[in-house]
Amino acid sequence: MTPKEMWQAYRKINPAIGDKIDAWAFGVFADQLADLVLRGEKTATASAYELYKIENEALPQAGTFDVILDSQGRAVCIIKITKVSVVPFCQVSADHAFKEGEGDKSLTYWQQVHQELFTEWLAEVGLEFSQESGVVLEEFHKVYPL
Repeated sequence: MTPKEMWQAYRKINPAIGDKIDAWAFGVFADQLADLVLRGEKTATASAYELYKIENEALPQAGTFDVILDSQGRAVCIIKITKVSVVPFCQVSADHAFKEGEGDKSLTYWQQVHQELFTEWLAEVGLEFSQESGVVLEEFHKVYPL
């Protein structure tokens, strides 16, 4: 299913979502992470704050809806963002790591994986990662399919 087809199907249930479709995939492990969202095991994500600033992109907003894509650009599900915050990397909580649903769901696992990712992503734009680097934390829940 295309993102537009899924959006239109959900719009029949919730006409208030409007016309603007925001669709994205979870980077390197798009299929695995989209499946975790579909199953309700992944209810949060994190991204590097500096990348939003460099790309002059607005931060995600609570109350908005996104189509989650697989690695082939196919729509997997629709989520509603419920909470967005920005904290230093060193202040990401074990609760958030658990909600991300990845690996063993521990903070240690989360820190290892995300430090590697953020170091790589920030280096690509000439920045260095540190424990004080900003992290955009999003919480969400799947709204479609039910």
